[in-house]
Amino acid sequence: MRRGAELKDNKLLTMALFSTLTPVIIAVICICLAVLWSKIRKEKGERKVKIEERISSRPWADEDLGDETEPSVDENAGDFLEEDLEVQHIPYSAPRYSEDEMIRRANKFYQQMNARRSVRFFSEEMVPREVIDSIIRTAGTAPSGAHTEPWTFVVIQDPETKHQIRAIIEEEEEINYKKRMGKKWVSDLKQMRTNWIKDYLDAAPYLILVFKQTYGILPTGKKTHYYNEISVSISCGILLAALQNAGLVTVTTTPLNCGPRVRVILGRPANEKLLLLLPVGYPAEDATVPDFKRKPLDEIMVFV
Repeated sequence: MRRGAELKDNKLLTMALFSTLTPVIIAVICICLAVLWSKIRKEKGERKVKIEERISSRPWADEDLGDETEPSVDENAGDFLEEDLEVQHIPYSAPRYSEDEMIRRANKFYQQMNARRSVRFFSEEMVPREVIDSIIRTAGTAPSGAHTEPWTFVVIQDPETKHQIRAIIEEEEEINYKKRMGKKWVSDLKQMRTNWIKDYLDAAPYLILVFKQTYGILPTGKKTHYYNEISVSISCGILLAALQNAGLVTVTTTPLNCGPRVRVILGRPANEKLLLLLPVGYPAEDATVPDFKRKPLDEIMVFV
């Protein structure tokens, strides 16, 4: 009896204590929720302000293609301009070939491009300047967002400048291979027998550095360059085809973390970002390439 009474008294005491503390517990929970909600609203507000500031400061940006080396906007270049130009439209017609001729031309061009290889061994024999001029003109025929043509092709023939470019690239590439790229990336490159030593940057008669213009600079302000990276990438594809057509070779290089220093050496403005570097010339007599095989058509095309 006594034990039952003690248990009953303890139960009543616990219930009384809980009923006394319940308002306190509820108050504490409410305070915690209020603080949490306030913090969430503050973070959302700050994020919204940052987004609005970014949108207002840069009317257009390839955010999905941007990276940490994106050059900052030159505040001295003025405001972005909204041009309202009337462009005359003219009649257009293209050559029309028979089906047999179309097939012949398409197959011939495929065979020519299928012979293209990435070559890292160059002859020092000079290539006529007129050939390079025509190749750059050809690359400049690429389509671009709103016809802004956001590309600059810097052609380097001067041996001293080429060597300066090489020094920068080899310095950064050694860091890339040893620290930045990781074991898997370095391992995948072994089959190409390449490393951070780039002899071809001195040997090739020309270096073509392709810069994308993140925006245009006019005397009265900045000009928006829509899809500038995609546009310049298309022009690079045409450039590679033009080099192959002329009987020249190259290897596509994307100098990781080299862009800003190279831009300074070449005196390029802040709106230009290095996208691609191409050594250009004839292949060396003893040049070799990896015996890679390309994917068959059924692995690269989906026909619906």
